Amino acid sequence: MKTSATLTPLDYARSACDTMMRKYVAADLPPKGHFHYHQGVFLSGVLKTWRLTGDRAYLDYVAEWVDSVFTADGKIKEYAHADLDDIQPGILLYTLLDATGDEKYLACLNNVAAQIKDIPRCECGGFYHKVGFQRQMWLDGLYMLGPFAAEYARRFDQPEPMEEIVKEILLMREHTRDEKTGLWYHAWDESHKAPWCDPETGLAPEFWGRSIGWVPVGVQDVMAQMEPGQAGYQALAAVVKDLLESVMRFQSEDGRWYQVVNKGGEEGNWLENSCSCLFAAGLARAAGTGLMGEEALDAAQRAFDGVVRNLEWDGEDLLVNHVCVGTGVGDYRFYCERPCSTNDLHGVGAFLLMCAELEEAMEKKRK
Repeated sequence: MKTSATLTPLDYARSACDTMMRKYVAADLPPKGHFHYHQGVFLSGVLKTWRLTGDRAYLDYVAEWVDSVFTADGKIKEYAHADLDDIQPGILLYTLLDATGDEKYLACLNNVAAQIKDIPRCECGGFYHKVGFQRQMWLDGLYMLGPFAAEYARRFDQPEPMEEIVKEILLMREHTRDEKTGLWYHAWDESHKAPWCDPETGLAPEFWGRSIGWVPVGVQDVMAQMEPGQAGYQALAAVVKDLLESVMRFQSEDGRWYQVVNKGGEEGNWLENSCSCLFAAGLARAAGTGLMGEEALDAAQRAFDGVVRNLEWDGEDLLVNHVCVGTGVGDYRFYCERPCSTNDLHGVGAFLLMCAELEEAMEKKRK
């Protein structure tokens, strides 16, 4: 078993990737055969680890999964058309196209991007999170769609997807941000009719950690596809800074954040690793790009330390635990009673994003 004192964030990332690659043949990643964000988040972290290490095995593993879920002519085999969760893995295709030069990945990209026009819109112009969730906007969607659409817009000189994503982010902030805490509610129902929402405001009742965590990670991915002088860039920068400063106020002494972010210490609430990893990733990146100062990197380091103190080892296998399973929208009790998982793709993916962003931010600081 390895000791935490000797491991860098990149060492932890490699251990997490290697553990999962021993556990799953790429094509068997759950939900097997389905083009879905569970695999997309995890494999995004694997690609970040590949970029930092140059280890071709990581790139090949991602390619094996992608090749298993597309037909030879670039069509997705199994997915929910126009659901944001089933667009997110498209982000992997850009790296594979660049790294291999294989034009089949361009066909795959175009087939994923073709869904954007079919996503239902709310009356305010925002995207439905899922086709079947009429007039509902969820924070998670900013990560599931935003980075893919923004990169497509930049690479192929199509301004409309970028304009739509900037609008989506600003609409989400307008409708979900709480003035008192600066935190964003998990979701908003434009019709005010969903069983989980406040009938007066349409808002979800709580600030769920992982849903908020997707926001600064996803928005900064969008910003990476923009020029600082481009329309909307500075507005997005302000969104990220404001949200991360608000999140920092709720960081626990342990370094991590609670499942329901603003109610640390209340009965039933617990420290959750995936949201802690996403917040750390967002903070480290903001510090590395100069969007935020040293205090953001310090907070990210405390979060990393808190997470790794609570990990376990099974021989050479790294166990990422204390992770909330996939979750819809609910009340305080609903979030607190959600089961935990170990080494599910949400948790390991968020962990890899944190490790990569912290490694890069620390390297920039050293230079």
